[in-house]
Amino acid sequence: MSVNVRPDPSRRLPDVAFDAAALARPLDWVGMSNIALPLRVASGQDAITVPASVDVSVDLRDAAARGIHMSRLYLELQHAFASETVTPAGLRRVLQTLVDTQGGLSTRARLVLRYEHLMLRPALASEHAGWKRYPVEIDAALIDGHLKLGMRFAVEYSSTCPASAALSRQLNAERFAQDFADARPLSSAIHEWLASERGLAATPHAQRSRADVRVELRHTFDELPLAALVDAVEQALGTPVQTAVKREDEQAFARLNAENLMFCEDAARRVAAALSADPRIERFDAQVAHFESLHAHDAVARVTGEGRP
Repeated sequence: MSVNVRPDPSRRLPDVAFDAAALARPLDWVGMSNIALPLRVASGQDAITVPASVDVSVDLRDAAARGIHMSRLYLELQHAFASETVTPAGLRRVLQTLVDTQGGLSTRARLVLRYEHLMLRPALASEHAGWKRYPVEIDAALIDGHLKLGMRFAVEYSSTCPASAALSRQLNAERFAQDFADARPLSSAIHEWLASERGLAATPHAQRSRADVRVELRHTFDELPLAALVDAVEQALGTPVQTAVKREDEQAFARLNAENLMFCEDAARRVAAALSADPRIERFDAQVAHFESLHAHDAVARVTGEGRP
């Protein structure tokens, strides 16, 4: 049961925030982290509300001021994204409002929004579909009147080691030669074919892998291109993890793994090629990690670059 106590309007409350600051100096950022908020985000042609964790901060440029008006930041955020879909223009307006709430104490503001984005993904061969979640982080800052906008997301995929596949094909070819040693004539071309990449049309489930991507976005676009970037990275890798899977889907996935043998270095280059072709990206930083089934450690590669001018 909640208890509401009506304050006495004539009663004056102390406010020590107006006391002089000890060891006075400006502060780069002051604020709060992990605020629970609902966000309206684009999902296909519609918008959905998702639970989010938000960090908010402003600078404290007045060296003599003891602190910022923190409650004003919190109250402003409670309705900032409740009815409006998150867009670059909307983020800029909210950031400017956060600066304005401080009554001249601040000139900069920053928001970090973290949530899980759901996307409906079709199966590879059957008529089924399923939802997949992607962790997203939006980092927006208003500095000297300019919006700086970054976005992080992660994509999980399957990776089959090219070296392991080649070694497996060799054993298959040798087993074939042993089992049919008495058959005459035995064409050497069959042995060579079995040892080649054509001799392995599909591979069993491979190791789960993950691409973590951060992009700095240009300011010439009205929407956050999350879905488009996720699609581009998944298409470049070729083996994104699946949702709904029947036997025909599992076989199709095995075929895709055989067609997309890759070291972590190969995966990083594929991701970089997809991101560097996007004109909405100013810069990108991507890391891939293959959670190996052979070793007790992971294989990782990192790549940075710029989007297409």
